[in-house]
Amino acid sequence: MTLLVLLLIGFAAAPLAPLVVRVSRRGSGLVLGLVPLGLTVGLATLVPAALSDTPPGIHVPWVPELGIALTLRADGLSMLMALLITGLGTLIVVYAGDYLKEHPRLGGFQGWLLLFMASMLGLVLADNTLFFFVCWELTTLSSFFLVGFQSEEEEAREAALRALLVTFLGGQALLLGLLLMGWRGGTSTLSELHAAGPALREGPLALPLLLLVLGGAFTKSAQVPFHFWLPGAMAAPTPASAYLHAATMVKAGIYLLARLSPVLGGTPVWRGTLVAVGLVTMVGGALLSFGHTDMKRVLAYATVSVLGTLVLLLGLGTAEAAQAMVAYLAAHAFYKGALFLMAGAVDHETGTRELPRLGGLWKVLPFTGTAAGLAALSMAGVIPLFGFIGKELIYEASLHTPGGWGLALGVAVGFVLLVGTALRVGVRPFLGERRELEHAVHEAGPALWGPALLLAAGGLVLGLVPGWIEPLLAGAARSIAGPEAGHLKLALWHGLTPALGLSAASLALGAAAFALRDPLRHTLVALRLGHWGPERLYALSLSGLKRLADVQTRVLQSGSLHRYLSVTVLALVGLLALPIVFRLGLPERAPGDLRVHEAVVLVLMGVTALVAVRTKSVLTALMVLGVLGLGEAMVYVLLGAPDLALTQVVVQTLTVILFALVFSRFPVRPHGGRSHLRDALLSLAAGGLISWALLHTTTQPRHTRLAEAYTALSPTEAHGLNIVNVILVDFRALDTLGEVTVLATASLGVVLLFRTRRQRRRV
Repeated sequence: MTLLVLLLIGFAAAPLAPLVVRVSRRGSGLVLGLVPLGLTVGLATLVPAALSDTPPGIHVPWVPELGIALTLRADGLSMLMALLITGLGTLIVVYAGDYLKEHPRLGGFQGWLLLFMASMLGLVLADNTLFFFVCWELTTLSSFFLVGFQSEEEEAREAALRALLVTFLGGQALLLGLLLMGWRGGTSTLSELHAAGPALREGPLALPLLLLVLGGAFTKSAQVPFHFWLPGAMAAPTPASAYLHAATMVKAGIYLLARLSPVLGGTPVWRGTLVAVGLVTMVGGALLSFGHTDMKRVLAYATVSVLGTLVLLLGLGTAEAAQAMVAYLAAHAFYKGALFLMAGAVDHETGTRELPRLGGLWKVLPFTGTAAGLAALSMAGVIPLFGFIGKELIYEASLHTPGGWGLALGVAVGFVLLVGTALRVGVRPFLGERRELEHAVHEAGPALWGPALLLAAGGLVLGLVPGWIEPLLAGAARSIAGPEAGHLKLALWHGLTPALGLSAASLALGAAAFALRDPLRHTLVALRLGHWGPERLYALSLSGLKRLADVQTRVLQSGSLHRYLSVTVLALVGLLALPIVFRLGLPERAPGDLRVHEAVVLVLMGVTALVAVRTKSVLTALMVLGVLGLGEAMVYVLLGAPDLALTQVVVQTLTVILFALVFSRFPVRPHGGRSHLRDALLSLAAGGLISWALLHTTTQPRHTRLAEAYTALSPTEAHGLNIVNVILVDFRALDTLGEVTVLATASLGVVLLFRTRRQRRRV
């Protein structure tokens, strides 16, 4: 029950954020920060239970008819992610309160931030696949509003739309994969799917299922070729960027792969795909970071690189790889959160994030510079920071797999570039000669540099005392790779090992890459990778879609009621003609079965229809159509349905009167020439199709289970003997309500038309 209460508190706090900001704008960050802080403390009390053999959980039926339940479970992996989400959320909310204190929509931003936090918390605690997906999509929705928060800027709107489209399409693939997995596994509970792993990894549907799940995870975690949306999301305010990158949204895809590793992992396809995609993303992201000079964009590409590293480790599937994955995930959360917050503080004080314009800031921004230096050293993997431990574990895991040296050298290339990126962003702006800026620079308030310094110091403390976080990381690794991964020993010194040599070499070569940063950047700019990459494909696809929408709008939304009706009828005929004609075949009732009085009515209706098509007077056509409707009523009488005939007469009479009133006040110009012929052919096609279906329905009655159920339930459940009335009023009450609503809306539209016309006359 504690898990459910904590989750509900997170969701309940989001709509209250604007009210708190309205009451106390300057102190709102501290007040709202108490929410994630309280959640962190509450979750911390559950850590011992989460690391035991019986993790805490709760099962609340939600939609039992569909097997959907609000099932929560906190094992080691869930607890690690939950603590990162709420712990970082505390610092981000406090930081945002000061960073956006002058913004008129600060309350809304804090609300979206808390909703995002609660959605991520629900995602990592969910044990039901459908509830997991609901939270997954909530993160997509809330991140859309966070990225596009500065909606007055075109860049923010485009970035938010791009992030939404990419992650939404991936989410739809994931939904199909989860449904398929639940169907094949016989359960929608994640913890119970482990037993169904062999059945899910084999069979003809194994590959489509895997590809659907990977589609959702890769789009969310910005793997190549879906990586381009993440750097674009830098249009978001810095607190949102820091939160999305450090521990939350982009890690959701990583969490999904880690959670499903025991279910879908271990196959050659899984390993080959994750290792290849992860390695390309790792090296490609790190390389692309050198092509930019905006601090946030450089950090964003570095995040892409780290996400690729985590996917690569999950693809290896060993116990060591799982341990390295969770350790580096935690290290990345600390140093990347600090670096993003630092970038925001520098931008806030200097008015720029362009690296060439920054230098010698440490003297005027000592706290920010200290935070940046510590975080950058952790990112580079320098001893004694926690990033060093994570990097050592990655090298060890790579070397202990088949073909280990080749893989380790590939990983080393990525780390070399990350070292250069860390020096560019976290060290270079604060050292060297002071650059001229537009206004005086001074250190901001503690709410801006404090969170960054706390995160950076956390990386240092965990590096010096790794035993503090060791049990939690061991529990998380055990959730991914089984009991063997639970034997984790973190230490700064493992002796003179090949991993240490690779780590030292990557530092030295990373320093060289930093020294060659300008030639490397110029080369990348000249290659114009973005012009030929998937980002270009996305732009072309979106442009083509817009042009298609323009053409469709011009054709279908012309403003002509006549065209709307023609298109609607044509679509009806086009979609139903072939299935009805070929599936039903010829009606069994022969023309000779037609009786004389029925033929008379039929001829009368045909004549009236012909007159309606030929006449050039709208009112004459309307009156003739009224006669046609009375002919339909006559058919009902001949078939023994006088109640329907009476209804038809009333409705037809009112319709004629209503339309006559409307047309008397709104003259309609009749169509002529080819339009008459086209309308006649279209009407004949639609009428013939419906007649075809009716003949089959009346000559070949089928006693379905639905008809038998209506017959049996009408007197007992609805207490009515007229089945038609009971169906309309009871069994299909919502449909009837909808139809009545449509009629009422149409009536209101007619009233408004009259009023508008009257007002125009007065003017």
